[in-house]
Amino acid sequence: MKFPQAIPVTEIAQKIGADIVGSSQQMAHGINEIHKVQPGDITFSDVEKYFEKSLQSAASIIILNKVVPCPEGKTLLIVDNPFEAYDSLVREFRPMRSLTAMVADDAIVGEGTIIEPNVVIGHHVEIGKNCYIQAGVIIQDYAIIGDNVTIQSGTVIGSDAFYFKRTPSEYIRWRSGGRVIIHDNVEIGANCTINKGVSGDTIIGAGTKIDCMVHIGHGVVVGKSCLFAAQVGIGGKTVLEDEVVLFGQVGLAQNLHIGKKAIILAKSGVKNDLEGGRVYFGYPAKEAKTTFRELAALRQLPEFIRAGLDVNKF
Repeated sequence: MKFPQAIPVTEIAQKIGADIVGSSQQMAHGINEIHKVQPGDITFSDVEKYFEKSLQSAASIIILNKVVPCPEGKTLLIVDNPFEAYDSLVREFRPMRSLTAMVADDAIVGEGTIIEPNVVIGHHVEIGKNCYIQAGVIIQDYAIIGDNVTIQSGTVIGSDAFYFKRTPSEYIRWRSGGRVIIHDNVEIGANCTINKGVSGDTIIGAGTKIDCMVHIGHGVVVGKSCLFAAQVGIGGKTVLEDEVVLFGQVGLAQNLHIGKKAIILAKSGVKNDLEGGRVYFGYPAKEAKTTFRELAALRQLPEFIRAGLDVNKF
């Protein structure tokens, strides 16, 4: 999430009541969780064993709850509760704004785009040229949609990230400050849900085609010309390279990397990174030819048992 303009770190420190360690001349350009940070960003850590990861990240400003040596060129902001401080900044710069009309006054809709009845378009949304947005679609704040995009009825673009901080007594929702960005020539079926990022962006690459009832989690990055069949579910922050094909009811866990031109067959469950250019099947998903051999061997198991063979030899 980028700020409208760079903010002095002294001003950030004042907002969250922090003590400054390191450079007080730093300028903050945005705020991001550790997986998405870039130079100029603010991030945080409230668990000491993860401090080093934050300190060595690309982030320029790190919110911590303990004074530690500050790497050269960075700034530490010391507060009692780094999560609350971080979340308060997201809430300030991405405040909730309720709609008073079906289409927000500051939404931008390109020439030749068709918006059917009962479409809801939130604040700061940008929709390109020659798109077709069918009845009942909801496009939440800050979404950016390219040219020649089709979104079918009932789909929600930019729903909040399913992302919570666990405390001893409850789960606390992180403020979703990211966006959904949909590139040119994408088609999205009916009743799909695409979550915005927690602080980064959820991205759908140009030419990708998505069937009905697909869920794409927060911060997912989908490459160009991918193809997803119905009831696919993709966990948060997973990255899919170009031309990946997911057959129906495939489920991908969070934080994975799926290589270019990988094909995952129907009902497979993916819990590890997969190389591109191969076909996968099963739960957990493996190369399809391996899974098929294992299934063929398993079908012969009753015969082995009836014959009194020692299966441990096989």
